[in-house]
Amino acid sequence: MTSSKNNVNPAPPRGWVNRREFLRISSGAAAAMLLSETSCDGEKASSLAKSSQNWVTVIPKMQRPNILWVSCEDISPDLGCYGDSYAVTPNIDALAAQGVRYTNVYAHAGVCAPARSGIITGMYPTTIGTHHMRCKGVPPAYVKCFSEYLRAAGYYCTNNAKTDYQFAPPMTAWDESSRKAHWRGRAKGQPFFAVINLGVSHESRNWPKKGEKLVHDPAKAVVPPYYPDTPVVRKNLARYYDNVTKMDEQAGKILQQLEDDGLAGDTIVWFWGDHGRGLPRGKRWIYDSGIHIPLVIRVPEKLRKLAMPKEPDAVKPGTVNDDLIAFIDFAPTMLSLAGVKIPKHIQGKAFIGSQKAKAREYIFAARDRMDEAYDLIRAVRDKRYKYIRNYMPYVTRGQDIEYMNRMPTMQEMRRLNAEGKLKGPQMQYFEATKPVEELYDTQSDPHEVKNLAGEPKYRNVLERMRKVHAKWVKETSDIGLIPEPEFDEMKRPGGILENTAAPLLVAGPASAKTEATIGIWSPTHGASIAYRIEGGGNKRGGWKLYTKQVLLKPGQILRAKACRIGFRDSSEVKFKLGDPVVVGPPPVTTPHWRDKLDKMDLLKRLRKIKKLDGEGVKAIPRYFEALNDEYGSVRYWAVVGLHNNCKGAGDVKRAKAALRKALKDPAAIVRIAAAHALCDWGQEKEALPVLAEALRDKTDKARLYAIITLNKIGEKARPALDQIRAGLKDRDNYVQRVTRATLKQLESR
Repeated sequence: MTSSKNNVNPAPPRGWVNRREFLRISSGAAAAMLLSETSCDGEKASSLAKSSQNWVTVIPKMQRPNILWVSCEDISPDLGCYGDSYAVTPNIDALAAQGVRYTNVYAHAGVCAPARSGIITGMYPTTIGTHHMRCKGVPPAYVKCFSEYLRAAGYYCTNNAKTDYQFAPPMTAWDESSRKAHWRGRAKGQPFFAVINLGVSHESRNWPKKGEKLVHDPAKAVVPPYYPDTPVVRKNLARYYDNVTKMDEQAGKILQQLEDDGLAGDTIVWFWGDHGRGLPRGKRWIYDSGIHIPLVIRVPEKLRKLAMPKEPDAVKPGTVNDDLIAFIDFAPTMLSLAGVKIPKHIQGKAFIGSQKAKAREYIFAARDRMDEAYDLIRAVRDKRYKYIRNYMPYVTRGQDIEYMNRMPTMQEMRRLNAEGKLKGPQMQYFEATKPVEELYDTQSDPHEVKNLAGEPKYRNVLERMRKVHAKWVKETSDIGLIPEPEFDEMKRPGGILENTAAPLLVAGPASAKTEATIGIWSPTHGASIAYRIEGGGNKRGGWKLYTKQVLLKPGQILRAKACRIGFRDSSEVKFKLGDPVVVGPPPVTTPHWRDKLDKMDLLKRLRKIKKLDGEGVKAIPRYFEALNDEYGSVRYWAVVGLHNNCKGAGDVKRAKAALRKALKDPAAIVRIAAAHALCDWGQEKEALPVLAEALRDKTDKARLYAIITLNKIGEKARPALDQIRAGLKDRDNYVQRVTRATLKQLESR
């Protein structure tokens, strides 16, 4: 992390430049691009966005290799080249024999959207506010898709076709993003960065199909100790491996296309999976089964010096590398290979290329809301030990997720649990609560089923990993402790999606009969510009990324739009020579949530109250104090703390009195949490109306919290049955899902 004090360019007024500054900025050279470059120093992150937009530096005279990513979904390193004898993956095995097989690569989340959010930005979702599944993030202005930097360096960038970044990809991110996108669309001699994503191994493909014939023998499947060993589970595993084989076949065809085009010798190839197995306790979880992924990189001989300037043989065929690598390292590594200086705000570290960093000591991971189920878990791992911090230990691992429940193995686990037939590690998933801390020795316990956190022998390891975790949470400004309804209102007040300001144009001296150079700028801080030129003999093409002044000839029309991640695209501006150029007033913008947090001590207070986890009744006086905190998020955790730690009659009586007052708290999340506690303590007559009212809250996630609470209190929710049924028509799909589960629970009795 570097401090914002290192920014040498003074900031203009936020989101606005005067004409002189505009002209200076719009006259950039071909090897430069107007994008934010900032740094991230703990909770001061928002101050970084206040720096002026700096030039992204492209290293001159550096070779630009082609780069191909072949990505796939929902697989662990279940490949022959990783020693899995059950797997049938000849094409990827061959690729590994020709390149480097990385054995310690980890996603920062066990599910696609948060994982891909970090990949495309090089930043932790917990820093930029894209940590909850399908959350429609509004990252700070300095956050960009790294493909924009590559486009600025002259790359033809294509994506085929999954994005799933937790935000709509800006129109400037790719030259083409579609099911037809391919490196073959580039200009002659242009280097390319192409992504081809294979979905055949996705979780949904592991559901049974009528008349299917399994290639892998279920009897030979290796069943993890946390699964029951039954025919249903074995068939599910065999089906998963069948899909991995199909994915391998598709990958082989892509690699053959590269050979057929004569490009294999000029192209660095990456193969990787977006998170762990799409099976229970794999996908969505931050155990290794959910975040340990395969990564194979093939570097042609003539590019090895570029990839590893000091040690070219480190990427020669058949190499195995055990360095710790995180998903957020992918973006800076791409820039390192392409000769683009890595912006200071990017949290990842390049692991090959001219800007290779020192190898990691730790990787970090997070689990937040997964579809309709809330949890809050963080993890840190070195090469041997995994530390897990459960911030919601009172929540079972076995929460219902409608989509996940379609998996045969999940259905089998739930059935056997209900019948009391699970044993040993198989029971862990359905334990009513979780420990505050978990510690695993991944060498002796690769499935992470023996928690060592309470063993004196591992005390030093536990304390070390705990400190590393706490330091990471603070330095990266992890916002996970802010309840989602509170954060949603902070990031997008009133739920209003802001518009990117339309581009402004500045033309050099010209008339309708004389060509001229045109500068383009959007007053919206952090915006990128897309443009295209039509007419005058110029064929209509796709939108280009604005990186320098544009030459416009008589008879041509310049079209331009501005976009920023988390905002609506601007309206389109059309201009032809002779038209007047009008510079309007600066736009009115809402302060970004990072700016707001920078002026608050909210995160510090949240970390302080969560240090009380595990202290039981000793923490009760502190929770009572926190009920009067100025921040609704802190008051929420105070209510939760009282709910889960008040056991004695005296404490419960006092807590009831305090939480009755909290039923009128200005923060919906506090009212809902108080109502939940009071319902559990027999005060549903007072509390249920509060929950019923919360089902009509304007904020989607407040309604989700309310219906989840009604689901958890079970039979006590029956008087609110009519209000619950209304949730079937809620605009939020997750509210609908929990409503269905709640009605099924109540109406089956």
